[in-house]
Amino acid sequence: MSNDKKQEGKYNIKAVSTILGVQPGTLRAWERRYQIIAPIRNDSGHRLYTEQHVSILRWLVQKVDQGFTISQAVSLLDKSELEDQELSPPVQKDRTESISDDLLKALLTFDETKAHELINQSFSIYTIDKVVIDILGSLLVRIGDMWENGEITTAHEHFATSILRSRIGIIMHSFPHNGILPKVVAVCGPGEWHELGLLIFTLYVRRKGFEVIYLGSSIKENDIEVVLDEVQPKFLFFSCTMRENVDALLELVESLTKTRPGLEIGMGGFAIDHLTSNKKAEYADHIVGQQKSDWEAWLKSKL
Repeated sequence: MSNDKKQEGKYNIKAVSTILGVQPGTLRAWERRYQIIAPIRNDSGHRLYTEQHVSILRWLVQKVDQGFTISQAVSLLDKSELEDQELSPPVQKDRTESISDDLLKALLTFDETKAHELINQSFSIYTIDKVVIDILGSLLVRIGDMWENGEITTAHEHFATSILRSRIGIIMHSFPHNGILPKVVAVCGPGEWHELGLLIFTLYVRRKGFEVIYLGSSIKENDIEVVLDEVQPKFLFFSCTMRENVDALLELVESLTKTRPGLEIGMGGFAIDHLTSNKKAEYADHIVGQQKSDWEAWLKSKL
């Protein structure tokens, strides 16, 4: 890339925040405190970042993710090295994984104060999407695996669910919805009460601007019919964690697919991720996937 292109300011702070997964306030604080970059200002006075600025900030974020403080990362920064070489991805442990480890330890020792402290720390540094998907989401998978394998008790799972559910729920209900987009209903499958996976997915959908009617734990089969008649949603999402509940969910999905041809039904969760290859192929149209990129692709194919 030519030097002229590198010096061309083309990213506003919201775009840089999205690219790096760091809160705009954190970026402003780094700029103010350490004078590491000097974004140009457009006619309206808004910051515009160049490719070079983004490269520098990405390098710093990588160091912070590896466990350095921001001041340590700045002291290590050699801007001249960034001008003519691509940054290689970090090979050390991502700091979000470290936070996730610490949060898991707090939850499994029933330390509510420490758990909230770590979650607050995460939100003060990273964007909502990064915290929910990379920290809380990955932690959810680990807790689900541990519970499924008998490594933790139901008490541990319930405590972790209570803490994480309350934080995610507060965030989820703070987002406005776009009245143009179709409505969504989200509920756990028959016999299911593990809500965290559904909550994280629902938060993602709410962030996209959809109006979501979140029902949480399993409800009676006839009750879902009442909700669908009343709401008339385009999408219905089910979560299934326990393998013994999969067959009941698949039967319900088949029934609703036949009786409500205009309804797009999605499924996710630990039990869905561990279906046999044949079952995954049979229900491929309904499986939303395990990560954000999968969700994006599934939603895009249905809109």
